[in-house]
Amino acid sequence: MPFYLSSFVLWSAMTCCAIRPSLPSPAADASCGAPVECANSAPAALTYSPGQEVPDHVWQQQGAAVFFSVSELPDSIFRIMQGKSYKANCGIPRTDLRYVRCLHRTAEGKAVVGELVVNKRIAQTVADIFLQLFENGYPIERMRLVDYWDAVDERAMRANNTSAFNFRYISHTRKISKHGLGLAIDINPLYNPYYKKLPGGKSVCEPSTATRYLDRSRRFPYKIIPGDLCHRLFTQHGFQWGGSWKNSKDYQHFEWAGN
Repeated sequence: MPFYLSSFVLWSAMTCCAIRPSLPSPAADASCGAPVECANSAPAALTYSPGQEVPDHVWQQQGAAVFFSVSELPDSIFRIMQGKSYKANCGIPRTDLRYVRCLHRTAEGKAVVGELVVNKRIAQTVADIFLQLFENGYPIERMRLVDYWDAVDERAMRANNTSAFNFRYISHTRKISKHGLGLAIDINPLYNPYYKKLPGGKSVCEPSTATRYLDRSRRFPYKIIPGDLCHRLFTQHGFQWGGSWKNSKDYQHFEWAGN
């Protein structure tokens, strides 16, 4: 059954969020444009930047939901993306993308501000899912824009960064990835790598530093397991999991299966 954030209130188009990306983002004032489908974010929520830890007493006093919002792409965020995840040949208009802010829990239990860019079709659903994951303590180590790694997937995956939109092709093909449409999310990618056997007996593992995590019988943090909360929430809301594919395995990958 779909679920919705009980405290989400649509802001007027003239409301403005003061969002300032933290390191490793470039030094810039990231005040955003007019948000839509945006949570009723309290001022305390907006004083914390993506990547910054939020003390438990702060989000508990405000309520976790106020740290979750969906907005049109702020100009400052779009500037960071241009020439990186939003490439010159990008086949999706900016107006089809949304900026999602949220909280996520690390394996150590810390609450950290996260950010994603996704397609507007799935933005609210994604925000709802990540709220459920946070409230249930599901661990996600890092959630920053892939642009802080120059939109190079290998580098971002090695850092175990959860991300979504990045205009690119599916690995080892010339087919546009659903990441290129903002319709896919990679979660804890270092511990949930992509694997495929190639012609000639060769194989590929991405990131290349994750071969030890191909053995899914081992116990290790941040591992996505069939039937766990992350897997259940995404598949119940219309996503396919790459870990169930036959010709390759993409354990980090959830993609929207709708039209």
